[in-house]
Amino acid sequence: MKLAVLNGPNLNLLGTREPDIYGTTTLADIEARLRAVSRELGVELSFHQTNHEGALIDAIHAQRGVCDGIIINAGAWSHSSLAIRDALSAVAIPFVEVHLSNIFAREPERRHTVLAAGAQAILCGFGAFGYELALRGLVARLAARG
Repeated sequence: MKLAVLNGPNLNLLGTREPDIYGTTTLADIEARLRAVSRELGVELSFHQTNHEGALIDAIHAQRGVCDGIIINAGAWSHSSLAIRDALSAVAIPFVEVHLSNIFAREPERRHTVLAAGAQAILCGFGAFGYELALRGLVARLAARG
């Protein structure tokens, strides 16, 4: 099983960016933890982070025919990007949406996600651990499908 972990804007600054909201774990720390969990689960992971919306769309398109599932934290684009939603819909790959903070307890503009309707699940508010939960959950869901 092959999965892609895709991250959007400002997630390269994790660990130093608003640690009271996003914690002190870096994106490199998250990727290292996911690599360890992927070995335990016997799955192959790829990682991509970008601060450019078109590059994230290209990364989504590149997964077509390559991976079985996507874990995505589209950051602020989750709340506004119909283009990213359309890209995920177009490739028809099951995905889980992840947010470090509880978006439903934040500013009104962050309390919705345009990606949610197509997602297998949404994890928010668990900090960096949400990525591991997403990985384990997506692998279990895909394995159950056979």
